[in-house]
Amino acid sequence: MRRPKPSRFDGFNRCDGFNRRDGLNRRDLLRIGSLSAFGLGLPELIAARTAAAAPAAARAKSCILLWLDGGPSHLETFDLKPDAPAEVRGPAAAIATNVPGIRIGEWLPETAKLCDRLAIIRSMTSPLGEHGLANQYLLTGYQPSPVIRYPSFGSVVTHLRGRSTDNALPPYVAIPEVGFAGAGFLGGAHEPFVTHGDPSRPDFRVNDLDFFPDVDLARLRRRRQYLAEFDAAQAAFEAASPTSDPAIDQAYRLVTSAAAKSAFDLTAEPADVRQRFGPRMFGQSCLLARRLVERGVPFVTVNHSGWDTHEGLTLQLRDGYSGARVGVGLVPTFDLGFSALVSDLADRGLLDETLVIAMGEFGRTPKVNTRGGRDHWPRVFSVVLAGGGVRGGQVIGASDRVGESPQNRPITPNDLAHSIYTLLGIAPDHRLQTPDGRPIAVNQGGEFIGELV
Repeated sequence: MRRPKPSRFDGFNRCDGFNRRDGLNRRDLLRIGSLSAFGLGLPELIAARTAAAAPAAARAKSCILLWLDGGPSHLETFDLKPDAPAEVRGPAAAIATNVPGIRIGEWLPETAKLCDRLAIIRSMTSPLGEHGLANQYLLTGYQPSPVIRYPSFGSVVTHLRGRSTDNALPPYVAIPEVGFAGAGFLGGAHEPFVTHGDPSRPDFRVNDLDFFPDVDLARLRRRRQYLAEFDAAQAAFEAASPTSDPAIDQAYRLVTSAAAKSAFDLTAEPADVRQRFGPRMFGQSCLLARRLVERGVPFVTVNHSGWDTHEGLTLQLRDGYSGARVGVGLVPTFDLGFSALVSDLADRGLLDETLVIAMGEFGRTPKVNTRGGRDHWPRVFSVVLAGGGVRGGQVIGASDRVGESPQNRPITPNDLAHSIYTLLGIAPDHRLQTPDGRPIAVNQGGEFIGELV
C-alpha cells in the first residue's frame, strides 16, 4: 500500500510532530544556528531541555495502573481510522471530544468529555506479540530474560518508597488479581497484596482482613509473641540476627487495624458515588483504588481482563451479550470506570498527585479477520495517561493511515517505563540489587517522553 508523502512542513505544523517531542518550537530551531557559534547545537539543546523537564515532572505521589489484559484494540478505542477501508475501520465510529481535533471511539462517550485531562499516546510500539512476554515488557520496561525476572512498576515503587502513609495498609495492592505484575528479583516482600473477589458483589470481602474463627486479638498477640520468641531462639542458635517475615508483619497489621479494614470497605461510599463508577467489577475496582490512594497507598493495579478479542468485536467490545439494548461490553465498562476515576480524583483534589495509566500489552491487527475480530498486533498501539503532572488535552505520536505502524514519534515500553518512574520521582538510572548482588538499573535504554509535561 502506497503511503502519502509527508509535507516538508509537518515537523512544524503537526501537534504530534518532531518539535513537540523535545519541547522545541520554530524559534528554537532558528536559534540553533546562532547557538552553534557557542558550541551548542541541536543534540545539546534537546539534551538540556530533557534534563530540565524530567526532574520537574516528579509530582505524582501515587499511581493507579488500569491493566487491560489481553490487548485492547486501538482501532475501536483511541486511534480510529474513519477514512480507511471498511475492513480496517471496524464496527466503531469516531466521535468528537472536548478537545478540538481529538476524536476517539463512539463507545467511549464519557471519556470523550474529559480528554482535556488525558495524554493519548498513539505510537507505542513493541516487537513482542505473545501475551506472557508482552505483559512482562509493558509492566517492567524490560524485555523478558530467561535468566532474570524483572520487577514490575509497583514492586519497584514500593521497594524505593517504602510503606503507605497509613503504615497498616500494604504499599502495593492488586485488584482483584495480580497477573504478571509481580516483584521479580526483589522478592516476596515486594509482591502486591491481592484482594481477590469481585468488589461489585454485595458480599465482597478482602482476604486476610479478619481473624480466624475462635482467634481474638489477645490470642493473636500471644501467637505473635511466641513466634518472635521462636525466631529469636532460632537466631541465637544459628548465631545470626533475628529476621522478620514481611508477610506475617503485613497480615498482623491488616487484621489488627480498623483503619486498614475500612479502606477496603466500599459500603462506606455514598450510593451516588458507587453508581457513578458503574455496577460492574471494573468500575468498583477503580473506586476501591481511589479509596486506597486517598489513604496513601503508593501503587494500585486494577486488572480488567478479557481484551483478547479474536472474534465478535461488536459483541465483546460493545454489547457484552447478545441482544443487549445498552452496551455493557468491555469498552463501555472501561469508559464508565475510567471516566469516573479521573473525574472523582479531580473533584477531590487528588488527580495532580495521582498518576493514572490505562494500557494493555499490545494492540490488534489493522484488518478485521474472518471471525469478526482482530488478532495480536504489537507494532503500534495506544496508551493513555492522566494526572500526576501529565499535561492533558494532547495526542502524542501517530500511527499510519491504517493503524499498522508508527507514522512518527515511535515510543517503546522502555520509554514509557522511564517516564512513569520519572513522574513518580524515581531516578531511572537508580541501581537495584539482585539477590546475588548484581546491580540492575530501574530502567535501561528508555528516554523521557518530554511532551507529557
